[in-house]
Amino acid sequence: DRPKCLFWRSNKRNRFSVSIVEMSAKKEVPLSNTVNFTTAGLGGLMGWVVVHPFNTCSVRMNLASAAGGGASKLSFLPYFVSTIKNQGVSSLYAGLGAGLLRQVFYSTSRFGFFEVFRDKLAEYRPTDLLSRLIAGVTSGALAAVISCPAEVTLVRISNDSTLPMDKRRNYKGVADAFTRILREEGFKTFFNGSGPFVNRAMVVGAVQVGTYDQFRGMFKDMGVKNELLNVFYASMTSGLIYSIATMPLETAKNRMAFQKPDPVSGVLPYRSAAQTISTIVKHEGFLSLYNGFAPYYLRCGGHTVIMFMSVAWLRKQYQNINA
Repeated sequence: DRPKCLFWRSNKRNRFSVSIVEMSAKKEVPLSNTVNFTTAGLGGLMGWVVVHPFNTCSVRMNLASAAGGGASKLSFLPYFVSTIKNQGVSSLYAGLGAGLLRQVFYSTSRFGFFEVFRDKLAEYRPTDLLSRLIAGVTSGALAAVISCPAEVTLVRISNDSTLPMDKRRNYKGVADAFTRILREEGFKTFFNGSGPFVNRAMVVGAVQVGTYDQFRGMFKDMGVKNELLNVFYASMTSGLIYSIATMPLETAKNRMAFQKPDPVSGVLPYRSAAQTISTIVKHEGFLSLYNGFAPYYLRCGGHTVIMFMSVAWLRKQYQNINA
């Protein structure tokens, strides 16, 4: 019995070893463009639900500096506490619907098209940092043009409650804000601030998506083999870089999207990204471009981390189901 028992155990171990080899030899299921775009959009939505309150604070603090009110002198934490105390936690989620709608268009197309352009470039040249930056800039610009109407709607709703009562537009929701902007101000209004928004999106595409892809390879070469840690380190690094690089363009976009014509001349005060930035620096100082940076980084860095980790998780689940 003993030899037979030993043979059975050995055979059992062999079968177990063979099964491990077979499992490790299985190739990952190639992801279609549909899966890539869908997971990119879902990852963006999952990230935005978490960071939307920080976006609301960032927009309000940024625009408060233009109004010159007392809120403009508060740092992030006191402003955050003051907003909750005076307006309630729910006020931080004003415009959530518009924010999610924006992610449907923006994250889906930005990350989705990045992978399409990157893989297409790989047919002609090595996939290096330059290829990733080119793919990021192109996909970012395209995504911004597609999502501009949702972005303007988001900025309007997020800051409306902070205005004096006689200046509020009192939007009832995403659909109401969208239809009123279209009816009262015309389709062109949806592209107020499109210049800095597109410029910002090009920078974001390069320094967020492009550098994230590059940092993943770099951290892997440095010995970070764990998938979760690799995604976390790469997304946190790219999130910090893109927050610093894009904040001036974010400020210009907010000012242009929320501006009103001069009551006498009917002329808009801000006309282009460069003119807006130079006007702010001239009258308010360079650091005014970074008013609201703390919540902006929590939004950008937080969204970058959650989005890319969510995308990685969703794609892993898809691979497991279809393996």
